[in-house]
Amino acid sequence: MTDEHEDFTPEEHAVDESMLDDSVIDACRYLRAHLTGLISFDGEFVPIKLVIAPDGVLVAPVMVAMLRSFDIALFLPDEGEDSMHMQVTLEEISEKGEQAALCDRWRIYHGEPEDVRWARITIDAAKFRGLMFDGIALMRPNPLADVEAKLCRRINDEMRETLKAAVASVAGLEVEDPRLVGVDALGFDVRGRFDVVRLPADPPIADGDDAVDALEELAATAEEGDAESDAAEQD
Repeated sequence: MTDEHEDFTPEEHAVDESMLDDSVIDACRYLRAHLTGLISFDGEFVPIKLVIAPDGVLVAPVMVAMLRSFDIALFLPDEGEDSMHMQVTLEEISEKGEQAALCDRWRIYHGEPEDVRWARITIDAAKFRGLMFDGIALMRPNPLADVEAKLCRRINDEMRETLKAAVASVAGLEVEDPRLVGVDALGFDVRGRFDVVRLPADPPIADGDDAVDALEELAATAEEGDAESDAAEQD
């Protein structure tokens, strides 16, 4: 690994106005699908797991040394050329009081953390697929935040088999006990035994009913594939 951070000067790689919407949406989709990566600070590279808060900022348990550093970068999922490279700023938060829900959200996604400090992580700038993005463009509030918890409970209680089929269809995984832990306009976050699986929604989800329809469509794709396989075996 190199200890040199990315050059986040826009120059010729800045996003062109004509392709701004598609490029930003693609970058947002990638970000929400990659919640594990590396954080770089003071020449060190450490694995990190993230969640995205309702207002679009990132949240993670962090080391004290990270909070003291002034030059921090995130790489999702790694330093490869096809990965997302971000310059970020950390702000320490407490796991008690008004910020407690953010820490609880992380635990729901990833379990108990090793580090005991917590931070809101603001994206200052990002490079992705040769393009430069302002961090504000990637930190989009979740329009489904007000119904997210209720929607997760409904799907986990009433649509478990549909959720299993959707995970099998998108990720090719047989998850015995999947739990829907997050929903946003661009897709679903499903916790499996070892990691979080992302189920993308295209077109974007507009509301709770739309989310149910989108999940059923993903599951139907898996069922169609099974039917085709059975037919092929019979021929």
